[in-house]
Amino acid sequence: MGRTTRVAGAVILAFLGSGATDAQSYTKNILLTGYWPPTNSMIRRFSTNPAQNPDGWIGEDWNGSGYNVYAFFPEFPGSTGPNYGQGVGDFEVDYQDTSADWERIVPTINPAAIITFSRGGSGSNWEIESRLQMHAPSNWLRDFSSPARPTLDMPIFDTLVPDQWYDSSLPMQGIMDAVNNAGIGIDAYIDDTGGGRFLSEFIGLQGLRHQILNGNPDAAFRSFAAGHIHVGIDTPEADANLATELTLEQLTGYLDTVIPMPSGSVLLLATGAMTLVRRRR
Repeated sequence: MGRTTRVAGAVILAFLGSGATDAQSYTKNILLTGYWPPTNSMIRRFSTNPAQNPDGWIGEDWNGSGYNVYAFFPEFPGSTGPNYGQGVGDFEVDYQDTSADWERIVPTINPAAIITFSRGGSGSNWEIESRLQMHAPSNWLRDFSSPARPTLDMPIFDTLVPDQWYDSSLPMQGIMDAVNNAGIGIDAYIDDTGGGRFLSEFIGLQGLRHQILNGNPDAAFRSFAAGHIHVGIDTPEADANLATELTLEQLTGYLDTVIPMPSGSVLLLATGAMTLVRRRR
């Protein structure tokens, strides 16, 4: 391969891989988070941590979609449930830990989209939260460690206003239809009553806040979708795995419709690079 070919190929890969245009920048990364089982295990294969995912990461260019999927979640060694407690590792079921991990992890991914998952009520279901409500520190339910509620020094309080509702930007109808039509016994539905004033709603709001802060074209790494899904406590892990993939299929399809195409100048440069490749063959 000649030097011109190598340079031209690098130009093409740089533009296609970064998803950047001359007016804005974004990644093709998707962030998933989980809490109590089955929501940690069902996204395990998307973890890049070999200690948590010894079978290997499947998130790179997931299913040939062009998107890289990353997952972070806690573990619950020695616990059999249903009362798993706080857990250990990333995103422990704790307000302070979740807030600190969010600020640490998210800038390493700069996600174009976020889905936060948590365990819901009884049954095998896929509860897609259409909106979540912010609360004052004293109105959150207590977690397992002191301080047992969020505190005003957390970054989330710099953006979100107590008592205000914030909407999901996931393709909710498509996700619901895909899971219900799969015939796997999971009842998928859209809920508009909020996330329950515990860690589920708290981490869900973290995702919505990220989308609010990075949803405009001027953002350094633009975000296009975020939302929260509660997974029923009785959902079999194999079914939850499949529902996760169906959800991702809907999300990546939606992202393809809202992520801007490269501008004319970028397309012209990429076309010119391809011409150089042809000339060197």
